[in-house]
Amino acid sequence: MRAHSERFLPFGYKLMISYLVLVLASVITVGYFAYALALDAIRAQTETNLQGTMSQVNDNIVYKIGEVKGITDVIFRDETLQKLLRSYERGFYSYESLQNYMIPSFANAMRLSHGPAQLRIYFNNPNMFEVYGLQQFDADPLAGGIPSNRFDIQQLNRLEGEAWYQGLPWQGENTIPSSVYAGKESLWRQVDNDRRFGNMSLLRRLVDFDKLRQIGFTRTIVNLDQLLDAVNAAKFGKSSRLYVFGDNGLLLKRSGGPAMVESELEGAFGDDYLVIRQTIPETGWRLVALIPNERLELGIRKLRSMTVLVCIGSALTLLMLGWGVARYFSKRVNKIIVSLNAVRRGNFLKRIEFGSRDEFALIADAFNRMGRDVDELIREVYVTNLQKKEAELESLQAQINPHFLYNTLSSISRLAKFGEIDKLHEMVMGLSKFYRLTLNEGKNIIPVTKELEQAMTYVEIQQIKYRDRLRVYTEISPDVYGYETIKIILQPFIENILEHAMCSHSINVRLCARLEGDRLIFRIIDDGAGMTPAVAAGLFHASSEGRSGYGIYNVDERIKLQYGATYGVSIYSRPGIGTDVSIAIPAVRCD
Repeated sequence: MRAHSERFLPFGYKLMISYLVLVLASVITVGYFAYALALDAIRAQTETNLQGTMSQVNDNIVYKIGEVKGITDVIFRDETLQKLLRSYERGFYSYESLQNYMIPSFANAMRLSHGPAQLRIYFNNPNMFEVYGLQQFDADPLAGGIPSNRFDIQQLNRLEGEAWYQGLPWQGENTIPSSVYAGKESLWRQVDNDRRFGNMSLLRRLVDFDKLRQIGFTRTIVNLDQLLDAVNAAKFGKSSRLYVFGDNGLLLKRSGGPAMVESELEGAFGDDYLVIRQTIPETGWRLVALIPNERLELGIRKLRSMTVLVCIGSALTLLMLGWGVARYFSKRVNKIIVSLNAVRRGNFLKRIEFGSRDEFALIADAFNRMGRDVDELIREVYVTNLQKKEAELESLQAQINPHFLYNTLSSISRLAKFGEIDKLHEMVMGLSKFYRLTLNEGKNIIPVTKELEQAMTYVEIQQIKYRDRLRVYTEISPDVYGYETIKIILQPFIENILEHAMCSHSINVRLCARLEGDRLIFRIIDDGAGMTPAVAAGLFHASSEGRSGYGIYNVDERIKLQYGATYGVSIYSRPGIGTDVSIAIPAVRCD
């Protein structure tokens, strides 16, 4: 049948190929249009994200600018300070005002700075004293970091010869326009030696609000790099450039690109970069970011890869669907074959289920019925074997007691014959206790404590007969208490020692019990006659001559029937030295 099916292409395969051609054409068409739409969305989203990053940089700069402006806000809004600056009192009053109010006010204003800064206050009051915090006028006023924060108080006429002062937009105004109240009374400029030392100054007029006239101005000098420390092109990605240009178009700071003025920007980079511009409020400065188009291409490449993967995944999914339709009926046949193979391997619980009512369902019903019949038959055979095993165990148990009873009754008869009534009484009482423990309400499994007690009861019976000739020592680990065992597995070995191992006037026996991992180990050790390895090995066969071999076989078989072949009896013996019997059973706790 297999050879015949290979001569032609099955109809199911032909149908699947036609189906896939139509499906692949649809997938490619849909994938192309989805890619085009997603591409536009990615471009827009990328530009939005870059604008957001740009706004974060802008906000950080605005925050730093506001922090610097906050230093002069304390002075600008202090009406008492304004009155003192425009006061023309001479002598001690002017000095006292300077020391007690003005200098502490300026010092408090400087404490608002979180970085190096210097405050210079210029006022138009010839009666006011000057204060100089900077001794080296040609040095960087911010040298030394934060500990260099200080302020100067100088007369305004000292700046009359300075070009930068003459070029201020408010120069020559006697009255203050309404723009002061709109927050336009300040401006940022690099004046004096600011550009030389990389600094920037905030120039802000001091206003007499009663008469709306200028009484001086403040100059707050800060480090330009610290003011613009948020300007970092790495935030926009690899190979990006970030520039800050002043209101005059000159470069204030750059990150990731060559130095240039703003007018050179467009021609330098062409169409290779996406240009984003934002104006920094209150300064007139312009923040310009140039992001390479590769940044956009990275997202486009990811989109392209994702589109291809989705198309391939869709095609594979449809391939599996087509394959499933083509093999719909063949799977039913395979299901029956798998179930038959399971039965052949011995799994008769395997069942076949079909949802429809057709020829396959009839075959499944017949197969399931056959499996149930075979399984029931096997279970019947298993139960029969189990009952046989229990019968063998009871038979072996029954074969021990008569032998022990016969020997004990013989000893009782001898004691009665010789008139040893006391010994006779002790032996009868010991025999009664032994059989009381043996019966144990018909239970075959008993606690280890009872098995040890039964063995010692047997020893007590035999010591009536042997007296000092029999010495028994026990080494019982407390760990064995609380576990269970088959009954009468120790007594047969003690009996065997007394019948076959005593080769002199006396014998010593050591009875041990301990826990080893998940096993209970009993050992009966004597210093009697011993035996050869061949004789010891022959004791594990039911055909062994004498009661000695049969008793050992009996105990070993009962243990194996109860617990399995990995447990049982092992014997080590040497002629003239003695015998060491080891009994291993699983460590099972009592219920």
